[in-house]
Amino acid sequence: MSMSAGKRASAGLAAAAVVVGLAGCQSGDTGTGGKAGALQTRSEAVQFIRAAFTKTSGAKSAKVRMTVTTPPGMPGGGTAQLSGVQGWDPAVMDMVAKGSALTGDAADVPSQVHMMLVDGALYTNLGPGQAATMGGKHWMKLDFKAAAASGNAEMQKQMAAGLENMNQDPSEQLALLLESPNLKHLGSEKIGGVQAEHYKGTLTFEEMLDAGKSASALSGKQRADVLASTKKMGIKGYDTEFWVNSDHYPVRMTVGMRMAGGTVKVRADYSDYGAAATVKAPPAKDTVDLFGMLGSMKPSDANG
Repeated sequence: MSMSAGKRASAGLAAAAVVVGLAGCQSGDTGTGGKAGALQTRSEAVQFIRAAFTKTSGAKSAKVRMTVTTPPGMPGGGTAQLSGVQGWDPAVMDMVAKGSALTGDAADVPSQVHMMLVDGALYTNLGPGQAATMGGKHWMKLDFKAAAASGNAEMQKQMAAGLENMNQDPSEQLALLLESPNLKHLGSEKIGGVQAEHYKGTLTFEEMLDAGKSASALSGKQRADVLASTKKMGIKGYDTEFWVNSDHYPVRMTVGMRMAGGTVKVRADYSDYGAAATVKAPPAKDTVDLFGMLGSMKPSDANG
């Protein structure tokens, strides 16, 4: 495989990695119904969201449909749609993804790809076009720890943030919403035919730092990990909305992540909490390790 082909493949994978990192954070859909019932006080809203945090954390997995929109000029700029199964604790994923954020300017990366996350590595099936340049192998492996430890400073930043962020789950986003000083209950709405309670809150990075640990649903280590991940990704604040059903599971969430380069918007729908999220890495004989491949290339290949 030539260096030029490797660059094209790695470009698509880097975009996918950013999308997956962001995907570990969100959930949502749109369409609103009429408000029903009295609005909750903030203390009642906190109590309800805490219950949702507990249920979601314990479920450990769900089916998800997600759209991530990233401003042009940022890594992974464009739109990506993902659907499949996501698991947390440990972080796993089996999804089909498509959209401009995945392809970028990499002509040989297909418009739709099968992606799996397992054991801290992202596996992407790049299709028959790339397989022809990889000795017939269909899967490209991106090891986040290896990427974070590479000599490329920008790659280190992006991959370290992606790895940290992938360890988050929807319950952690609920915990962050709990720390919002302006958490509000906006009423009851039907989402996809299901009655759900609508909550909204904003949180700046400074407010995350200042929030009292006793007010957080996260453990000290969990909170430290979330803050570290947020700082690495350059997130300045969150604008978050949740729709939670009567079983205290989020059925919808939209998030706007305010960053230096613009606002990354995520919309996702969750269903089937507790759905099997058993993900098995592709056979090694059908896999090319991106960093192993680049490390083994001759200097002359760089001009290929």
